[in-house]
Amino acid sequence: MQTNTTCPYCGVGCGVVAEHDTTRCDTLVSVTGDPSHPANQGRLCVKGSALAETLGHDGRLTHPRIDGLEVSWERALDEVGARLGRVRQQHGSGAIAGYLSGQLLTEDYYLANKFFKGFVGTPHVDTNSRLCMASAVAGYKRALGADAVPCCYEDLEEAELVVLTGSNLAWNHPVLYQRLRTAKRRNPLMRIVVIDPRVTDTCEIADLYLPIASGSDIALFNGLLSYMAGKGRLDHDFIERHTEGFDEALAAAQLEAPDIETAADLCGVDAERLETFYYWFASQLHVVTLYSQGINQSSSGTDRVNAIINCHLAGGSIGLPGAGPFSITGQPNAMGGREVGGLANQLAAHMDYHTPGALDRVTRFWTTPGLVPTLPEGPGHKALALVEAIERGEIQALWIMATNPLVSLPDANRVRAALKKCSLVIVSECMAHNDTLEHADILLPASGWAEKDGTVTNSERRISRQRGILPPPGEARHDWWIICEVARRMGFGEAFAYSGVHEVFDEHARLSGFENGPQATPETGYRLFDISGLAGLDRAQYDALAPIQWPVNVGAPKGTARLFENARFMTPSGRARLIAVASRPGMQRPGSDTRLLLNTGRIRDQWHTMTRTARASRLMHHRSEPFIEVHPEDARQASVHNGQIARLHNTLGEYLGRVRVTTAQPQGSLFVPIHWNDQFARQARASALIAAVCDPVSGQPESKQGRVALSPVTAQWEACLLLKRDARAPLEACDWWARIPQAHCQRWQMAGEKVPDWRVWCERMLGQAPTLWSEDETRGHFRAACLHGGRLLWWLAVAPVGTLNPMLGEIGWLDDCFALETLESPQRRRLLAGRAASGEDGGPTVCSCHQVGEKTIGRAIAGGCKSVEALGERLACGTQCGSCIPELKKLLAAQTERREEPVEGTSA
Repeated sequence: MQTNTTCPYCGVGCGVVAEHDTTRCDTLVSVTGDPSHPANQGRLCVKGSALAETLGHDGRLTHPRIDGLEVSWERALDEVGARLGRVRQQHGSGAIAGYLSGQLLTEDYYLANKFFKGFVGTPHVDTNSRLCMASAVAGYKRALGADAVPCCYEDLEEAELVVLTGSNLAWNHPVLYQRLRTAKRRNPLMRIVVIDPRVTDTCEIADLYLPIASGSDIALFNGLLSYMAGKGRLDHDFIERHTEGFDEALAAAQLEAPDIETAADLCGVDAERLETFYYWFASQLHVVTLYSQGINQSSSGTDRVNAIINCHLAGGSIGLPGAGPFSITGQPNAMGGREVGGLANQLAAHMDYHTPGALDRVTRFWTTPGLVPTLPEGPGHKALALVEAIERGEIQALWIMATNPLVSLPDANRVRAALKKCSLVIVSECMAHNDTLEHADILLPASGWAEKDGTVTNSERRISRQRGILPPPGEARHDWWIICEVARRMGFGEAFAYSGVHEVFDEHARLSGFENGPQATPETGYRLFDISGLAGLDRAQYDALAPIQWPVNVGAPKGTARLFENARFMTPSGRARLIAVASRPGMQRPGSDTRLLLNTGRIRDQWHTMTRTARASRLMHHRSEPFIEVHPEDARQASVHNGQIARLHNTLGEYLGRVRVTTAQPQGSLFVPIHWNDQFARQARASALIAAVCDPVSGQPESKQGRVALSPVTAQWEACLLLKRDARAPLEACDWWARIPQAHCQRWQMAGEKVPDWRVWCERMLGQAPTLWSEDETRGHFRAACLHGGRLLWWLAVAPVGTLNPMLGEIGWLDDCFALETLESPQRRRLLAGRAASGEDGGPTVCSCHQVGEKTIGRAIAGGCKSVEALGERLACGTQCGSCIPELKKLLAAQTERREEPVEGTSA
């Protein structure tokens, strides 16, 4: 049986087709791209295609817990209601806070906001979207008057110039990257500019790459605005009729970057290349600027966004096909959360506290015959301020839903200390293990993807259904149901009496159109967000809801692809605002012992804090350990080498990872992934190194500006240990470790300084002496395996640092051995070698979709495959999501370079 639903990962919002086994109600057979969904048109990245592999009851939170003990739902709900009630009575409504997530569905989000702000009466409700999209929201609001992304995905295909800035699209939004790549192939006149301090895989499709200095984005776009003015490339008619603030914005731009040479010097780029970009942008009306966290995650993130929007407004490049400033959302429902008021400075339905009449309007709408809401008078604490309020004792109770703030919030060690201090921590979560759960007083088991039922809104304002397919495991329940049950116990039941999630959506849709529409004005509360055309859907109509972009109302019953086509904006004057901005340095400054700039971000095959993606073993192969990307000169100065375990540290914390030396990383700057945490590695939370400073307008943390020192980790040995899934690893015996889930076992990479007697160590730490072993004391090599009743219990390989390199081909064969009831003699004889006699080492994974390794690709290239297409025909690599194509091209180029190198004694 097939069900059309939506992927739960990034903001692209891909439609997927889930094939499930009707004879087993808890099993998905496969997940493929939905060819009928407008967002992805059948494409799917490797994370999405591995969704079926991330399901299952193992590792799920299945029963409520209070103070570590399993209890009934009745007891848990009673306790949540009673404890929140006591805090409210003793300390006031403002002592209660909620911290929500873009992983929630819109209906969950809507009720959480209604519960906390409307009836508990606390303004202190924020969301992890604060960490990724708040600056984009604030920039849109300042310039356009509303949090309204003006573009749609088709604009990427209709543009003549696409500018990618602060976005590694190839890894972070791979389906959009493939759409853009295809569009460029179809339109040879399309140009793509990539602006990024790092050379990323996205550069593969770039006609022009600008390696700007980190933090110089405002200078870059101020220089562009100055260039447009100087070259007579402004759209004066559009500026005069539809904007305000132009003179002030241009004056600020000319003061900072009056000419190309000044802008090039500020940005650290070649002036001729910069002029090429400026000329392309200024000469073209159909320009899309696509931006993400490299712009947003800064203490000047909002100003960076407005610097970009200024240039589009000055050129009239907005509200047209193939034109506009386009913020690409990080999470599947970050926009849905903003629609319902998930941020601390919002109310609901795109109304803010300062929106004319909003408090009264929402109060009247939420009033029932026997119950009147008590909304707070003003905004609450944003994410970082929320932590500070817990530290001060102002917040006594915190309810966290569907997020892991001990890993994602900056200054993570401080967050941990704050949660320990908080009197009541409630966590609604679907997984049984993450860093935050350790500090929860009450745990509420929530449903997860493939179980939840509701809607999400993607980066182009497209609302899609996420359909429940499987029953939740154990006693897990939907978030909206949990909120309603707690509300009932606190005396708010009349306002939360829903028979199903479709009724929640209907209320959300009705509120969006309440006292809204053509008769309203911005002064009287007119909102661009309006889905009143979807109000009144019954259960069957809601179930059948097809993807649609808001606004959806009487004037646009089929939705709206592109905003501001009439050049009428959501400001009181109806004119868009250009904002005068100027560069300012990051708030996290270099010190004598922390001179290196730390940049953080996502990698291709993982998602957020790995609670879901790490359950699919093939997603662990491309980058299997926490790492540190470093320029060769910085590596030399720090005395670290490629493949070594190194330490990053500052006054806030430390991070351990394996060094990856690369010239793609600019000198003076490091890159580390955000995903690893205490569940998967020792000291690998990147957020522990980021100070809790933020943009003063948006409240978004400065996650791209950490300052650290780099030093080697002293170790004498490294080991690869494979254990049965339920076995406990001897982590206390090593100085560094990383856990890498496999299909049938757990893989542990370890390193340490003290060299033990390994046979004694095995018996003492692993509980059983090795059945087989091989030892070379002179070289420091040791391999061993333990079998019981013919079944493999553990396997170990040890070598001096820098000489252990267990290839994934070996690991794959060994992993399969753990699935066998009995190992036959030939298999036992190969155990210490770590590979089947007939097996070929595939090397590190390049293509995760089809599990094709680097050495396998190298052999195919040597055998005559001279193009990406030829490799795809032979090995299937690069034929599914396409994320590995840049790496395939690098391997092809490297092989060509080796063939063309002159042989000694001959001429080139």
